[in-house]
Amino acid sequence: MKDAIELFAALGSRLSRFGCDEYTRALTERACRVNGWFTPGEINRAVRTLAEEMLCGDRLRTWLARYPVPVARPRRVLVVMAGNIPLVGFFDLLCVVASGHRCLVKPSGKDSVLTEFILSELRQLDPEIRAELYDGTSSVDAVIATGGESANRYFRTRYADIPALLRGNRHSVAVLSGRETPEQLAGLADDIWTYSGLGCRSVSLLFVPEGYDLRLEMPPVNEKYRNNYRQTRALLEMTGRPFVDLGAAVLVEQREFPAALSEVSVARYRSLEEVTAWLGVHDAELQCVVTECFSHNRRAAFGRAQSPALTDYPDERDVIGFLAALN
Repeated sequence: MKDAIELFAALGSRLSRFGCDEYTRALTERACRVNGWFTPGEINRAVRTLAEEMLCGDRLRTWLARYPVPVARPRRVLVVMAGNIPLVGFFDLLCVVASGHRCLVKPSGKDSVLTEFILSELRQLDPEIRAELYDGTSSVDAVIATGGESANRYFRTRYADIPALLRGNRHSVAVLSGRETPEQLAGLADDIWTYSGLGCRSVSLLFVPEGYDLRLEMPPVNEKYRNNYRQTRALLEMTGRPFVDLGAAVLVEQREFPAALSEVSVARYRSLEEVTAWLGVHDAELQCVVTECFSHNRRAAFGRAQSPALTDYPDERDVIGFLAALN
């Protein structure tokens, strides 16, 4: 088997050309037919982000140097992937293979086209790679699984007897000072609406100073998202709740995460201490915090929420640390 850093750097080189040839364009169209929430532009963006943020030799080398990998005793690790955004499960595959374990991949049906493409690319680069689709019956030594709360309850019962890293629902927030530049606000719009707001790193709650007139310009959105917006707006109008109509989403003043996909919560604050106290209480619900107002262990700059680095572990669970401990 090839060195993991060499292998994934070579994959990054291949993915940097994704969308430039007829084969990957046809693959993208097929992935969009399987999952109507996907768009060609966002698939290309997701692949490009992986290539640029995670699959560079120097970054991989620096990241892995902190851990005792590859492990001495490879285990069979099942990765149960979500399918809410394109290739959302790739990072777990990368972690398992890079740590030296064998990765058994159970892709979501909503993202199977892209996941199987990545596995095929890896096999072409290294026919002996320790990664394959899970057959549903083989025994496993550990599991990494991502899903909603009901799925998580099932995972806890199903894999109670083996080491498990399980992830549920998380949300992301942004804290504004009121002095953001037009470029930062454009970045915030990207943080909110990229991937139709379906990711855990998608910002859905905004903290803004009292008296601040927030102005956001929406990018084009998926038609399925627009349908959700129409339903949400109609419900708000029927119940008499005030809102700001952005044309394809609504802003609602409330200090809680919104129930509807096309709804963005806005909470007004008097002091940043008030906001940091709220963040502390709700820490277990947070994925990332977009702000320039203060430091935070999961802080992202405006426009960077959807471009996680290798060390931006989902749910702040150190995946490589978990895998290294399996020995």
